[in-house]
Amino acid sequence: MTPHQIDLVQQSFADVKPIAAAAADLFYRRLFTLDPSLRPMFKGEIARQGQMLMSMIGAAVKGLSNLENLTPVVRQLGARHADYGVRTEHYATVGSALMWTLEHGLGDKFTPEVREAWAGAYQLLSEVMQIGAMEPSAA
Repeated sequence: MTPHQIDLVQQSFADVKPIAAAAADLFYRRLFTLDPSLRPMFKGEIARQGQMLMSMIGAAVKGLSNLENLTPVVRQLGARHADYGVRTEHYATVGSALMWTLEHGLGDKFTPEVREAWAGAYQLLSEVMQIGAMEPSAA
């Protein structure tokens, strides 16, 4: 990712923050439409899951400016998700739901350039998570 792409992701996420709860709802509705088999993986209240999702995305977006510090955290996140039953093929579905959510949440602000920046960020982060998922568990 280029510094400009990182800026685009960070700036556009600032526009998502005020609608975080609605964005999380859009995300999960889209995710479960794309793959209903994922729903049982989510225990507890989906609104709480949404809060955690938006918090995690916010931390990752902020961390794009310092990948050296972000990478180990994202690897651990990938390992935890593997323990929850997340498989490699789920990452594409999540990416699709994320991009759809951003498109609907940001509207005209989700320009082709912003879309490309988010796609790059998601690809980078999901690849690091998948590396973490393949590492031996520290449990």
